Amino acid sequence: MKRIFGWSGLGLAVLALTGCQTQMAGMTIPTPHYLLHPPQYIPPSPPFPLPRELAGQEATAAAANAAAAGAVPLPPALPPAGAP
Repeated sequence: MKRIFGWSGLGLAVLALTGCQTQMAGMTIPTPHYLLHPPQYIPPSPPFPLPRELAGQEATAAAANAAAAGAVPLPPALPPAGAP
């Protein structure tokens, strides 16, 4: 019976001393395996995240400006139906 407690105590000690993180002076320090991974590059996002939508809006605005430049002004709006 003492042998079982001895081996289980040794097993628990080994498990407690090994692992993926190390405690040193109250700090949790990662293993050096994180240094093996290459860094990731994330390109900066554009100023407007939807470039096709922006191009469509600019094309619509340019067409409206071109049409307004050569068009005759619109007549004034009609008064409301209930006005005297």
